[in-house]
Amino acid sequence: MATSAAARARPESPSGGTGESGLRDRDEAVKAAWHALISAKVASWNALERELGESHGLGVSDFEVLDYLAGRPDGCRSQSLADAVHLSQSALSRLADRLERHGLVQRSNCADDRRGINLVLTPAGRDRHAQALRTYCEVLARTLPPALVARFE
Repeated sequence: MATSAAARARPESPSGGTGESGLRDRDEAVKAAWHALISAKVASWNALERELGESHGLGVSDFEVLDYLAGRPDGCRSQSLADAVHLSQSALSRLADRLERHGLVQRSNCADDRRGINLVLTPAGRDRHAQALRTYCEVLARTLPPALVARFE
């Protein structure tokens, strides 16, 4: 009796049932979901980098910082902002330097903690964010899996 390579690759569970096979099936599903998620993220990120850059002179991380600050008229501590946009403190500092040079954000000392730095959008930053927001949403609507978007509608 011939057996397939797939059947030979799957040892039976010690109990003779399908417990281990079920685990492998679940593992394969989890891995497939992870790969689909990463694929969607990379496709969306690359399209955002291209279109935000060409149309608005922004990278994805630039936009994410402007977007977060747009919802906080009084600004935000740099450490809280770094956590929110998933950047290291040093990466955020370099990004904030660039955004400040372009007049999009302003740094100030925190009123309640002199060691902290507060970042706030400038009027130019608010304008650039408003212009880029439509592009950002259109690219994501086009590149994210529709089923994922539907979960949040």
